[in-house]
Amino acid sequence: MIRLLQRWLTPRPRLTEPQAARLAAWQALPDEVQNAAFYHSRCVVVDVETTGLNLMTDTLISIGAVALVDGKIALGDSYYVVLQQRESSGKENILIHGISGSVQREGKDPVDALLDFLEYLGKSPLVAFHVTFDETMIKRALRQYLGLTLKHSWLDLAYVMPALYPTLAYSHRCLDDWINRFKIHIEVRHNALADALATAQLLQIAVSRARGKGVADFAELRGMERTQRWASGVS
Repeated sequence: MIRLLQRWLTPRPRLTEPQAARLAAWQALPDEVQNAAFYHSRCVVVDVETTGLNLMTDTLISIGAVALVDGKIALGDSYYVVLQQRESSGKENILIHGISGSVQREGKDPVDALLDFLEYLGKSPLVAFHVTFDETMIKRALRQYLGLTLKHSWLDLAYVMPALYPTLAYSHRCLDDWINRFKIHIEVRHNALADALATAQLLQIAVSRARGKGVADFAELRGMERTQRWASGVS
C-alpha cells in the first residue's frame, strides 16, 4: 500500500531538454497503419520481466522485443534493456528471471531506457502473449518516468491462437503449451528477449495460418482476437 501511495503521489517527471526533444520527436512520428498486409509491414513482439505479478505495486525490470518485418523475424531488429532499480527484487524473484541484484542496480536509467524503447518501437503495433500484463507494466513505467500515456494497438496471441486453432482452445492456454505444440526452441524461459523471440515465432505461425484463412493484416487479426475474447466471456 505504501509503494502504491508513493507512486500516486509522485510528481510529474521532469525531463532534460534532450530527453524532452527525443520524446517529442517520437510523438511526431506518423501513426501506425493497421491494415497493411503482414508481408509488407512491421510489428514488434514484446515481453517483460518484473519484480512480481501484482499489476498495482510491482515494477518493470526488463523489456525484450523482436520485430517481425514483412512476415520474417528480424534478429537484427531487436531490443533488450534492464531498467535500473533503486532496490533489487527478492531472491525468489531473481531465481525466476535470473537478473541479479547487481545487474538490476546497475541497469540503465529508466527515462533513457524507455526513450530508447520508444525509438526502437516507432509507431509499429505491439504483440504479446497475455497482453494485459505486459501492456500494463509498460504503460505504467512510461507514465511514471516520461509522463506519457501510450495509445498503441496491441495484439494478444493468447486469444488469436485459439481462434486459429479452435480444437486446441481448451488444452492450450499458456505460452509453454503452444511452444511445445509447435516445437519452438527457446534458450531460457523467463528471459524477456528469449520469450519475445519464442512469441515472435508463434506469431509467424499465426500469420501463416491466418493467411490460409484469408486474413492478411493486423486489423483483421485483432478482429479475430475480439471475437475469441467474446466467445471466452472476456471483454
